Amino acid sequence: MSNQERRSFPRIADKEFAMELKVGEYDTIIHTLNVSASGVYCKIDREIPLMSRVKIVLMMPGAKKSEGTSGLEVSGVVVREHPVIINGETKHYDLAIFFDDISQKDRETIASYIDKNSKCAA
Repeated sequence: MSNQERRSFPRIADKEFAMELKVGEYDTIIHTLNVSASGVYCKIDREIPLMSRVKIVLMMPGAKKSEGTSGLEVSGVVVREHPVIINGETKHYDLAIFFDDISQKDRETIASYIDKNSKCAA
């Protein structure tokens, strides 16, 4: 049995990679736990139900800002949500978001960033 990564795109843990998350009236800026060209994994202070549609602005460290925007704008759907409970109290939620509306150019920009930064970390 192989231990190979089964994901379509490699991911990287990058504490400097921030994002703005918008769900309905809720709007917050958070840092990712890891990111790939197909989605993000992050922690958030409130529950967001599975299959919720979200808007995201990805703010990659060192990336030049697009004209008229503060980062890469994508849409996604919550595919995993897990409460983190410590001493009987929910401290935060770990959230996995799949990008279901992202341009090929933006996907390539993220993939290039991950490729460059994963080599720096090695």
